[in-house]
Amino acid sequence: AVIDLLLEKLPVSISLGLWSTLLIYLISIPLGIQKALKEGSTFDSITSTLIIIGNAIPTFLFALILIIFFAGGTYFNLFPLRGIIGDDFANLSLFDKIKDYFWHITLPVISLSIGGFATLTLLSKNSFLEEIHKQYVQLAFAKGLNESQVLYRHIFRNAMLIIIASIPSALLGILLSGSLLIEIIFSLDGLGLLGYESIITRDYPVIFGSLYLFTLFGLIVGLISDLLYTFIDPRINFQRV
Repeated sequence: AVIDLLLEKLPVSISLGLWSTLLIYLISIPLGIQKALKEGSTFDSITSTLIIIGNAIPTFLFALILIIFFAGGTYFNLFPLRGIIGDDFANLSLFDKIKDYFWHITLPVISLSIGGFATLTLLSKNSFLEEIHKQYVQLAFAKGLNESQVLYRHIFRNAMLIIIASIPSALLGILLSGSLLIEIIFSLDGLGLLGYESIITRDYPVIFGSLYLFTLFGLIVGLISDLLYTFIDPRINFQRV
C-alpha cells in the first residue's frame, strides 16, 4: 500500500524536478559561456549581480511573490494558484491538456529554478575560462579555426564534464529541499507534500518509504550521469579504471 501511494505521487515530483533542472541548464550553460567570453565586461557584472540576488532569495519567498503578482493576488490573475492540472482536465483535448499542464506548472517550476542559476552559471563560466586559457585552444586558433569552431568542437566537450557531474546533486537538491515547500505552497499532490503530511501524522512507513525512494532515485541519476560522461567524451573508458 505504501509503494502504491508513493508511485501515485511520484510523477508530480519528478515532473517538477525535471522541468526545473532543464530550465536551469538551458539558461545557465549559455549564460556561463557568454560570461566566460565577455569576462570583466558590463554584461558579466550585471548578470553576476542578478544571479547572486536570485540565489539569495529563498525559494518559498519567491513563490509567494509570484503568487501575489501573477496568481490572483494583489496584481494579476494569469496563472492558477493550486494543483498541477485543472478540474476539467479529463474532458480536454490532447493539445488543451498539454497547455493546461504547463499553465499550472509554470509558477512552481520558476520558483524551484530561481535558486539554481547562480551555482551552475558560475560553474559553467569558470569551467570554460579554465579551458579557454589552455594550450590546445591556442593551437586550434593557430590552425585557422574560428571562435565558434574552437568553442563547440574543442572547449565544449572538455568543459561540460564537470557540469554533467553536477546534474545528480542539482536534481536531487530540487527534489529533496525545494519541492517540499513548493508543493505545500501550490498544493501539488507530490512526494514533498506527502512527506510533510506523513511527518505531521507520524506515518513512519510512508516516511521511510519516501527516504528509500529518494535514495534509489539518487543512485539511478548518478548512474545516468556516469553514462553521459562517455557520451560527451568518448575518450573516457570506465573499463580501464
